[in-house]
Amino acid sequence: MTADLLPHCLDRSILIQASREDVFRFFTENDRWASWWGAGSTIEPRPGGRVRICLPGGVEIGGTVVEIAPPRRIVFTYGFLSGTPFPAGSTRVTIVLDEEAGGSTRLGLSHAFAEAAARDEHVQGWRYQLSVFANVAANVVHAGAAARVDDWCAAWSEPDAAAREARLDRIAVPDIRLRDRFSAIEGMDDLRPHLAAVHRFMPGMRLRRTGDVRHCQGAVLADWIASGADGQERGRGTSLFLFNAEARITSVTGFWG
Repeated sequence: MTADLLPHCLDRSILIQASREDVFRFFTENDRWASWWGAGSTIEPRPGGRVRICLPGGVEIGGTVVEIAPPRRIVFTYGFLSGTPFPAGSTRVTIVLDEEAGGSTRLGLSHAFAEAAARDEHVQGWRYQLSVFANVAANVVHAGAAARVDDWCAAWSEPDAAAREARLDRIAVPDIRLRDRFSAIEGMDDLRPHLAAVHRFMPGMRLRRTGDVRHCQGAVLADWIASGADGQERGRGTSLFLFNAEARITSVTGFWG
């Protein structure tokens, strides 16, 4: 299929909070491919390999891999195995992955059609499907989000400076930002003495997560309780954590009460 035969293109770009290598695995591994298309969807990641997509309602899409260049580019044909919109293999999808700052990935989609009407019918479909894809990919990368939040709470609760700082260095970026009722912190060099002061003026302070975390594309909400050395509650609230594509904390905003 040449550009002359498929002159009508649908182009879309999204940012995904995952590395390019992790994102590309969703185009080469059947379980990951099916996780954003639907159970039973498969892909053979080689030129000439079969592409199968199973959508709700029994709709099936088929095609063939045309090009594959891990971890940046894959091209495959796309069409319906049932119904009448356009036949299997009659349009072409090109996916290009580019690295972005912070280890995230810019996904560029170009879907080429013979007819403008078919292209227009797929605008919302791709808007939805790539949104699903971004969430599925981020969920894999941030599967350990609850443990990261627990490490953050443990760092706040750690009275030993060396142990506290080592934990922070493992889970957060050097330019981490912290905002809450009592904090306006810019960077690890500001955070370290801030936490030292917490333990100086509130010895025995403990912070712990309560309930499950809620995650969406690298943003995590977690509830917490702060208690004193006597075990009595001193305050509670919710924090918004932002993670980068390496699952390290870049920002924390705390809401008391």
